[in-house]
Amino acid sequence: MTDASHAPTSITLVRPDDWHLHLRDGAALATTVPHAAAQFARAIVMPNLRPPVTTAQLAVEYRQRILDALPAGAAFEPLMTLYLTDRLPPEEIVRAKAAGVVALKLYPAGATTNSDAGVTDLRHAYPTLEAMQKAGMPLLVHGEVTDPSTDLFDREALFIDQKLIPLRRDFPELKIVMEHVTTREGAHYVRDAGPFTGATITPHHLLYNRNALFIGGIRPHYYCLPVLKREVHRLALVEAATSGSGRFFLGTDSAPHAAHLKEHAVGCAGCYVAHAAIELYAQAFERAGALDKLEAFASLNGPAFYGLQPNSERITLKREGWTVPESYPLGEATVKPLGAGETLDWAIARG
Repeated sequence: MTDASHAPTSITLVRPDDWHLHLRDGAALATTVPHAAAQFARAIVMPNLRPPVTTAQLAVEYRQRILDALPAGAAFEPLMTLYLTDRLPPEEIVRAKAAGVVALKLYPAGATTNSDAGVTDLRHAYPTLEAMQKAGMPLLVHGEVTDPSTDLFDREALFIDQKLIPLRRDFPELKIVMEHVTTREGAHYVRDAGPFTGATITPHHLLYNRNALFIGGIRPHYYCLPVLKREVHRLALVEAATSGSGRFFLGTDSAPHAAHLKEHAVGCAGCYVAHAAIELYAQAFERAGALDKLEAFASLNGPAFYGLQPNSERITLKREGWTVPESYPLGEATVKPLGAGETLDWAIARG
């Protein structure tokens, strides 16, 4: 823990990037894009729209819609991805790379929001994965099995044993990112894997365990997939994020849903954190006594894994308490952000 008498009043970092972000589409972009651009120079944009982004042309068109939603004068680069399906042809990898697409996303069918078009059997995608390995294009993995008989809290550990280890054996030089890792097993797997394996960690999985879902009643705005886990897993994620290992980097998995769809008999999975992502990470790292490790995790490790240069610009966070708004507009609806109504200790210095 940080000694209050020696706690810094500001932190200056290389401007960070978000290596796992949901912006949605249409009217929602008017909120999600400015929030992301206020903090991050680049972001890997998830392709699970309806219909999903499965071709280079669709990715180019989506990228333009994102750029059109940027506030005047804002500098932000969306890094586009394709949605891997059982039938995505290997030839699309060549077109995607030429169009600037940086990765493909694996959603096991039925794993999370808009994943119904996802992969039903990894073997169906092997020709495309071979093309990706050859092209040096990373595979971003939602690492959960979807067998309905499997306990929800065990899905990640089983995915590693049943899917990821065989996949790594068959494609030893394919870059794989285990997105939003949530368990001790996942953190240890990535820690001990070779240089072609990395992982993103969200702010909510660093800050909260599964108790947050139930304190004072059911709290749907803390419900995400993969779901929050036990405290032992949260502590393992904090250890990984603050370890200095280049295999772990920032990925918010910010996932906006209209508040009325979260507060529903069958609520949507996803936490909206883009409004204050770097401030939430700073909160988590300070609680761990590791603010000196935040820059590597947020700003350096991700670009290194993806073969990119760190950003040249810098940002400053000031110790300046502020209250998170209860909601933000999301098209004709509203989205309730993580930590709504609560006070955060850090704020980005403006101007």
